[in-house]
Amino acid sequence: MSSSATATKPRATGKATSVRWSIVVVLFVFYTINCIDRAALGVALPSITEDFHLSPTMQGVILSAFFWSYCLLQIPGGLAADKFGPRRVIGVAAAIWGAFTAFAGLAVNGVMLILARVGLGAFEAPYMASASKLVAAWMPPKRRASGVTLIDSGAPLGAAIGGLLIAWLISTTGSWRWSFLIIGVSTIVIGILVALYIRNKPHEHPHVNEQEIALIEVPAEAEGEKPGLSKANIVAMVIGRLAWAMVFWGLVTWGPSYLSAARGLDLKAMGFAIFLIFLCGAIGEILSGFLADQLQKRFSRNVSFKLLFGGSGALSLAALVALPMVSDAGVAVALLCVGVFFNLFGGLYWTIPAMLAKPDRVGLVGGVMNFAGTSAGIIVPIVAGVLLEITGGYTAVLIFLAGAALVYLVGSLSINFNGTKKSDTQEKELAHA
Repeated sequence: MSSSATATKPRATGKATSVRWSIVVVLFVFYTINCIDRAALGVALPSITEDFHLSPTMQGVILSAFFWSYCLLQIPGGLAADKFGPRRVIGVAAAIWGAFTAFAGLAVNGVMLILARVGLGAFEAPYMASASKLVAAWMPPKRRASGVTLIDSGAPLGAAIGGLLIAWLISTTGSWRWSFLIIGVSTIVIGILVALYIRNKPHEHPHVNEQEIALIEVPAEAEGEKPGLSKANIVAMVIGRLAWAMVFWGLVTWGPSYLSAARGLDLKAMGFAIFLIFLCGAIGEILSGFLADQLQKRFSRNVSFKLLFGGSGALSLAALVALPMVSDAGVAVALLCVGVFFNLFGGLYWTIPAMLAKPDRVGLVGGVMNFAGTSAGIIVPIVAGVLLEITGGYTAVLIFLAGAALVYLVGSLSINFNGTKKSDTQEKELAHA
């Protein structure tokens, strides 16, 4: 998947081309598809449970299985992006995770579903570390926050579209199996097209002109020295990302069942509610990126990001605390819309690797960060399932998620976004670890 094509690049003087934004948009669209794949099970689970007679604890194990391999392969995935290039990693991984999505449609019991989810998680793992590395290569520093949050907003948007799409496919085909088969095959085809279009570096792309390369490749002295990641920053980043992801993955995995069982929504109403909730999250995340770019024109980077993370943590916490106190399903959906809107400001975490890490460590730091986040995906579905089985209701689950939102708030505010100049030894220690 290498590219030469340098000789065919447009060299005319004048306006810079805008291939950088097309790369970001392509990565955003494909991450949306990526997250439809992983969110499909949550929407289909009520139908699957009826077929396989699954207990709440077993449902939690199946929902968690995706994250076992997704978590463990975050750091190897980041290292692979650094070594082999993000284009190759994304292309190969996409073909295989699409196959595992289709395989889920052939499952005849819970064990086969677990195997399908483990395979899906393994090959989706490198995507965001690879995308973060591509943003660092393709976007000038002042546009990286908006670029990376646009891509990462594919996670809530995928959950939003997935809610409608999977519900529609189940209703139309009469079987949850067809939804997995259709989405899996589509992913393979689209993944091949994405790999054919993207390039690891701007100068490798046949449609980038010299003006755009000059705009992207800011001289090192103009960008400034990478401040680096201190041990305190790494700890705060890991804790904040872990707690943020507990809230997000808790709502992605158990949100559909909560709306169905606790709020009495039927399949179509539940699918539409999930669409609204995670569409609000996608809008919130995209907005956070543009706010970050604009705030840094008026305030320091540290102040700008703490304002955004502080508001995100506090308002998502408030929504979760209020949720058990309301009885109307419409109000509950509205609160979830507000909570997820502000929670998804946490997508700004993906600016941290390119912001603070050396260029040859961006994939690794992204993998470490998302290892922490995906650990939550292992923990929270099982914890929620056990709490549900013990208490017989969702109040304890919501309290648990509210506690996670509080930890996310504190962890995020503990990060020094100005970094530290003493980074070389610590980044070598991180690489060895």
